[in-house]
Amino acid sequence: MKIALDPFMIRDVPLLELPSVVAELGYEWIELSPREDFIPFFRHPRVDDATVGKFRKALDTAGVGVSSLLPLFRWSGPDEDARQAAVRYWKRSIQICADLGVDSMISEFNGRPEDPDRSEAQFWRSMEELLPVFEREGIKLALEPHPDDFIENGYDAINLIRGINHSHVGFLYCAPHTFHIGDDAPGIIEYAGDLLTHVHLADAFDHTASSGNRYILNPPGTPARIHQHLDIGQGEVDFDELFRELRAHGFDSTLTACVFAWEERARESSAVMRKKIDEYLAAHS
Repeated sequence: MKIALDPFMIRDVPLLELPSVVAELGYEWIELSPREDFIPFFRHPRVDDATVGKFRKALDTAGVGVSSLLPLFRWSGPDEDARQAAVRYWKRSIQICADLGVDSMISEFNGRPEDPDRSEAQFWRSMEELLPVFEREGIKLALEPHPDDFIENGYDAINLIRGINHSHVGFLYCAPHTFHIGDDAPGIIEYAGDLLTHVHLADAFDHTASSGNRYILNPPGTPARIHQHLDIGQGEVDFDELFRELRAHGFDSTLTACVFAWEERARESSAVMRKKIDEYLAAHS
C-alpha cells in the first residue's frame, strides 16, 4: 500500500526541494497536485523537460516516489474552445507523467451540474481523444465525483466509469466529499469493487445536518457547495467504517492525506495525518 501526501499546503517549497521535505514529514510518496511551477489549475503545464529530469533525480535522492499526478482541467465544460484547450493540456500532462516514470493520474469529472447532458457529451468527446494516449503511455486514470461537477454522486460516478469500459480508468473515493457524494462510504466502496484504486483522506463536517442549517449560505437557495479538508478527527466522517470497508474489500492501493485547511500549520498537520492513517490501518488490519 502507498501512503501519499498531497503537498498543496506546502506548495511554496521549491519543486526540487519538495521530495526531501515530504520525506522529513514521514511520507515515501507524493500525490502531485496543481502548483504554479508544474501543472497549474486549469492552464497548460509550466514545467519543461529539463526540470522534469531534475525533479526525477531529486525524488531518487530523497527516496520518495510520485504515486500519481493530479491535474484539473475544464475537459467537460459546455464551452468547446475550453474543452479543446483542456485536451491539449491533458496531452502534455500525460507526457510529463510518463517522463517521470509514473503510471497513475487522478482527476475530477468537471463540467456543470446545471447542464449535465451537455457536460457528459463533452466528457465523452474528450475521453475519445485521450484514452488512446493513456493507453499508449501505460498510465491509468482514477476519476472522482466532486461537488459542483456534472456528476456528484458516488454511485452515479461508478456507473459512468463502468460505461467507459476501459481497464485504464478507475474510481477514487474522497472522504472529505462523503456528505456530497452519498454519505455511504461502505456502500460506495463495495459497489466500486475493483474499480477503486485511490482514496483521499481528510475530514469534513456534515453540511446537511441540522435540517440543512449547519451552514447558512446567502442568498437563500444559492447552489454553492461547501466542504472542508480537515485533519482526521476534526470533522464528522466515520473513518472507522471507511477503513473497515477498505479492509473487507482488500484495498491495497494508494491512500493520500489531502488536508487543505491549515496552511499555517501545514507540516504539523501532515505529520498528524500520517500518524492517524497508521493508527486506523493498524486498528483494522
